[in-house]
Amino acid sequence: MSAKIHDFWQRISEGIAIDQIWTQFRAEARASYEIYSKDVPFARGEGESHPRRLMRVARGLFWAMMAKLSPGRRVVFFVGLILLVVPGIHFMAGDRPVDLGGLQFLGGVVMLVLLALELADRVAMKRDLEIAREIQSWLMPSKPPEIPGVDIAFVSRPANTVAGDYFDAFFRPDNRLLIVVADVAGKSVPAALLTATLQASLRTLAALAGELPELVTRVNRYACEQSLQGRRFTTAFFAELEPSTGNLTYVNAGHNWPVVRRASGTYERLELGGLPLGITANRTYESGTLTLERGDFLLIFTDGLVEAENAEAQEYGEERMLPMVQTFGNASAAEALKRLMASVESFVGATRQHDDITCLGMRMS
Repeated sequence: MSAKIHDFWQRISEGIAIDQIWTQFRAEARASYEIYSKDVPFARGEGESHPRRLMRVARGLFWAMMAKLSPGRRVVFFVGLILLVVPGIHFMAGDRPVDLGGLQFLGGVVMLVLLALELADRVAMKRDLEIAREIQSWLMPSKPPEIPGVDIAFVSRPANTVAGDYFDAFFRPDNRLLIVVADVAGKSVPAALLTATLQASLRTLAALAGELPELVTRVNRYACEQSLQGRRFTTAFFAELEPSTGNLTYVNAGHNWPVVRRASGTYERLELGGLPLGITANRTYESGTLTLERGDFLLIFTDGLVEAENAEAQEYGEERMLPMVQTFGNASAAEALKRLMASVESFVGATRQHDDITCLGMRMS
């Protein structure tokens, strides 16, 4: 009997320890609460008593949850809720008493049916998202280009099934290596769709002759046509590397400032550029230049890295990222990113990831 109970528990828990299950549940509950609480006014009204405020907030949360259901399922939910709270119905049919008991059981069945319907929708959506994720993976490089003297690695972890982050590294016709890391405003499916259009336009425009600022200007014009009047802008960092000389030209389009850690231990930030893509069509971009030498390390990242939060809502921040970059030493690009992500994971613990995280590292060897 104990073996059957153990097998049953292993099946429903997938071997996860009790404390990990509780931590995971709390993280998921917090994330769900954030979704529902957006529509609830929590501020205490003038002259409003504490009990009245609690009732108003509870009512607001209830209706916020109801709004997520279809009208038909709301009716089913109400019926099931009434059956759960009513122990039974007693009335007289003529001179004969009628006793309808066991309504709680019927209410539980109704709730179980509603749960099954919601799970079916979730499974169907998850299947579609998995297909979308597979398609999106085709748009990103599966492995970095192999270049003598240049060690490149990247890591990307979406907050949801599909991501709004984009990274790429490929050679233009003039044999200059183009490196791109971008972050579309928003998450999940809408951001992923714009990521796909960004990738297609960049690959097409990069095949044309022109310097890097001209390429970014062209990409920006295209992004403005897809940005819904600037509501779906994209921050991006573009760089062109001449592998033989280490000369790097870059344009920062409103992106987090990448870090160049010199072999001597000092570091520089790459900030020259302009506005994010998709805001103003008639916009020119400023470029910066530098020379990367043997032992130098370039880290490009999206804001999901520095804005990763722990259970106390504290951000990982650059005050933790920069000291980690200083510890990279002579580590390979892949090992350096592995250390950085381990540091972030240790900081956030079991807190649910709320934004996509993408990093690209490049070491000159």
